[in-house]
Amino acid sequence: MRIAVTGTRGQVALALMERAMALPQVEVVALGRPDLDLARPETIWPVLASSRPDLVVSAAAYTAVDLAEDEPELAHRINGTGAGAVAEAASRLGVPIIHLSTDYVFDGKRQGAYHETDAPAPLNVYGASKLAGEMAVAAAAPRHFILRTSWVYSPFGTNFVKTMLRLASGRDEIAVVADQQGNPSSALDIADAILRVVAASGEGVHYGTYHLAGTGTTSWADFARHVFSASRALGGAWAEVRDITAAEFAAPAPRPMNTQLSSTKFGSTFGWTMPYWRQSVDGIVSRIISDSL
Repeated sequence: MRIAVTGTRGQVALALMERAMALPQVEVVALGRPDLDLARPETIWPVLASSRPDLVVSAAAYTAVDLAEDEPELAHRINGTGAGAVAEAASRLGVPIIHLSTDYVFDGKRQGAYHETDAPAPLNVYGASKLAGEMAVAAAAPRHFILRTSWVYSPFGTNFVKTMLRLASGRDEIAVVADQQGNPSSALDIADAILRVVAASGEGVHYGTYHLAGTGTTSWADFARHVFSASRALGGAWAEVRDITAAEFAAPAPRPMNTQLSSTKFGSTFGWTMPYWRQSVDGIVSRIISDSL
């Protein structure tokens, strides 16, 4: 099985390449800029076609949530038009596509967890561009799996866990938003889930949209507290957390207050459940600290 994944530096792409190393029957080929550039859709077909994949994972995206408010055209070109072009290429090649999307397609006004049947209503440009990408992928490639995930972190790149540990190295107290709820999701766990989809993709599994997020819900503030607890236990950096509201944080892009995702559909379809978020955080924090020594 040869998997082409878009993006060479993204958290999920790097996690997928790492996880696939333990599977001799799976080969992952990462495709990214400058050769394959979602902002230049004309680059997508020749690069994907030359990679000769059995399946495409569409993981590359514009993810600068706040900056997207000032660059809506670029965000939509990458997350909407670019994602659609990747799906069109997969369809032309006659292979399935797994497309990564986000909890930010919802407005956060629901009580409890969102299900795949709930109507999207994004609050910001980033969420709107990712919803446009979902629609473009579904229209271009009948054989699609759209996986919505949330609050992604990993040992790679820039993410909340790494940012908290970096800030803690120079501060005694960090203010973190406490009134937004969601599911922290390890990119390594997401990669494991993608490989389950890959294994089942030829077994008559229903294509469509699935939620895929870490088990358990928390706030950003309590997420940070657990990161620091895990780090402190290992002799790493930690800080006290001061709860603030999203209004006090005053980010340029509005965020949904509740983006809990129910992953029940994914679990029943593929027989796999994301680990409890605290368990996965512990492993990632341990690895980050070990890598820094």
